[in-house]
Amino acid sequence: MMYKQCIAACAILMLSFSTSSALAAADAKSPSSKVQWQVGKSWKLPSKPLDVVYSLDGKKVFVLTDQEQILIYTAAGDLLGDVKVAKGVSAIDIAPRGEKLYLINQADNTFSDISVDYVVNINTKGSPFLGKENAPVTIAVFTDFE
Repeated sequence: MMYKQCIAACAILMLSFSTSSALAAADAKSPSSKVQWQVGKSWKLPSKPLDVVYSLDGKKVFVLTDQEQILIYTAAGDLLGDVKVAKGVSAIDIAPRGEKLYLINQADNTFSDISVDYVVNINTKGSPFLGKENAPVTIAVFTDFE
């Protein structure tokens, strides 16, 4: 009895796959396919872009330009900074965690990786401290961080 139910379920499943793939094939051949799209973000760049990568978390955009630099933007289009690169760098990619950028240089046939870190100023005014008040380095400890 279970055998007949299993065969019936498989037949229904195969029929649904063949029907959906036939419809997909018909839609793909149709010149009037229904594709909807819209521009999500757009901003003016200061120089000609050669390559672009997004960080995997979608928070940063790295644009390689013809001026031998990588411009680093927020996803909203705010410029965070730039990194100078060697002449001939023609392509960039990003490491899975966003900690490195990979560079391909066609002029000298090299591959390079560069570490990417960001300096963040934290306002510690009024916070308790040990040591000299005007020390060149401040280490902040967040004991209530969760």
